[in-house]
Amino acid sequence: MDYTGNLIRPPSEANSIILQVTVGCPYNKCTFCGAYKNVEFCLKPAAAFEKALNFAAQYCRRQKRVFLADGDVLALRQSHLLELLRTVKTRLPWVQKISLYGSGRSIAGKKTNNLIELKKNGLDRIYMGLESGCDDVLKRVRKGCSAESMVTAGRMVRKADLFLSVTVLLGLGGVELSQQHAELTARALNTIQPSQVAALTLMVLEGTELAEEMGKKIFQLPDSDAMLRELHTLISLLKLKRAQFHANHASNYLPLAGRLPRDRVLFLTMIEDALDGRQKLVPERMRAL
Repeated sequence: MDYTGNLIRPPSEANSIILQVTVGCPYNKCTFCGAYKNVEFCLKPAAAFEKALNFAAQYCRRQKRVFLADGDVLALRQSHLLELLRTVKTRLPWVQKISLYGSGRSIAGKKTNNLIELKKNGLDRIYMGLESGCDDVLKRVRKGCSAESMVTAGRMVRKADLFLSVTVLLGLGGVELSQQHAELTARALNTIQPSQVAALTLMVLEGTELAEEMGKKIFQLPDSDAMLRELHTLISLLKLKRAQFHANHASNYLPLAGRLPRDRVLFLTMIEDALDGRQKLVPERMRAL
C-alpha cells in the first residue's frame, strides 16, 4: 500500500485492510496532537485509491475488515462516503466490516438518517475522540467541541445502531484538573453509552503547543500514580450497560482489557495493586504512541 503522511489508525484496526481516503485532519488545532502538523487536509487522488483497491483485491483476501483512513474521513460529503462504501463492498466482497474516524464536529454535521444510510451501505464502526468530558480541559487543548456537543454526537451514532468506540486521554487535564477530568469524562461516557471505551495516556510530543505550555510551566503533566488514580476514578464511576474497555495502548502504564461492568472489580483491584507497588508498571522507555 502507498500511504501518504503520518498515517494514524486505532489499535484495534491493526489487522484490517487500511485504505487511505484522505490525508491529514480537517480541524488540526488540538494542542496535544502532533500527528498532522503542517499537513493540509486533502483527498487522496482517485488513482491512488484505485491502486490500493487493486492491491487489496489481490493480496488481502484473508482480512475481513477495512479501515478508511486518515483522521476524520466522516467529514467528507455524504454522497462521497456512500460511493466509497459501495466501491469497497463491490471490489472487496469478502469484507465484513468497514470503520473510520469521525470527530464530534463531523458527526454533528450529519443527520441520524445519514448515519443509518451509511450503516445500510456497509459502515460498521465509528471511532470518536472525546478526550475529556470536562469543558475546561477541552477549551484549554482547543478541541473545538464542547462535552455536550460530543455527547450528542455520540448518542446519534448509537441511535443509528453503529458500533461506537470512544477514546479518552488520561492526563489531559494536567495536575490542576485531574479529578474533574476523570469524573466528568465518566459522566459523558455514561450518557453516551458507547460500545467501546479506549483509554490512552497522554504523552506530550515535541513541537506541539502543549509541549510549549509544559516548557513554560503552564501545563504540568501528572505522574504515573496520578494517571492511575484518574483511571481508577474513571472506571469506578462508569455505569456502562455493556461495553468493551481497553487501556492497553502502548502509551498506558498498566494494560487493561475486558468488559464493563463485568470486569470492574478486577480492573480496580489491578490499579490498586499497581498504586501499592504490588503490580509492575510499563517502564517509561517502553511506552509509545
